[in-house]
Amino acid sequence: MAISPYPACVSLPELEQPFPSVLEFLVHRFPRMGRACWEMRVEQGKVLDEEGAPITSVTPYRPRQRIFYFREVEHERIIPFSEEILFQNDQFLVACKPHFLPVTPGGAYVEECLLHRLRKRTGIDHLVPLHRLDRDTAGVVLFSVNPETRGVYGGLFKNGGIEKIYQAISAGSASSGEAEWRVENRLAAAQEWFRTRVVPGAPNARSHIRLMEVKDGLSMFRLSPLTGKTHQLRVHMSGLGFGIVNDRYYPRLQDERPDDFGKPLQLLAKSVKFRDPISGEPFEFESPRTLLW
Repeated sequence: MAISPYPACVSLPELEQPFPSVLEFLVHRFPRMGRACWEMRVEQGKVLDEEGAPITSVTPYRPRQRIFYFREVEHERIIPFSEEILFQNDQFLVACKPHFLPVTPGGAYVEECLLHRLRKRTGIDHLVPLHRLDRDTAGVVLFSVNPETRGVYGGLFKNGGIEKIYQAISAGSASSGEAEWRVENRLAAAQEWFRTRVVPGAPNARSHIRLMEVKDGLSMFRLSPLTGKTHQLRVHMSGLGFGIVNDRYYPRLQDERPDDFGKPLQLLAKSVKFRDPISGEPFEFESPRTLLW
């Protein structure tokens, strides 16, 4: 049994028809765990409110309330790929994540995540990611080392102070002769909470996509996300007709199956570039990983 030493947090969203209790929300939000599991955790005092007090089976649902719990996984699958620390100082750490490894605990993963590995490796228990990558995506991830300056570095992502470059490979090719696209649309959660879809409304997701090379029926793209919505690049590539190789979510959700470590999603967070908000020093970090090109 793997039990996370750090609590996971879930915020209760604003809903037109709120759940009658926190327990009912958790059962609905995490259906794979099952009602019996959540009922047992609540009964054992393992689910806490913002004050650290255990909730009960009848604790009412209050929007924007935060609930904490410790992830437990009976049989955690080992991810047989290693992360790499690219840089570390007193303020932040830069790591390169392999495919299949989540950034933080989630679902079937507790110890097999980048955060846990780096905390164990560096001894820094207060290490916190400043942004996220999908579990299926490899590449550069920044972490805050100093809690006192965490908000300053987090502001780089909120205020567009980070230049991020991705690479992707698609089995589609640009038949129209176009080599560059700027995609702007509105993204929201799909019916399956772990997917994203395009919806009407003012754009909240923007990407710059450039075709770099075509060979052997495959196309290599350079992607520059101007915003950071969940699965943004995967949805934008799919919407252009350039589904990313080995993408199990887009354009069509495939049947659930174990990871095939020989077929990683061909999406890589290749580099990040920014000016340090405290020292003013320019930084640029590039992943040493490559795609199957």
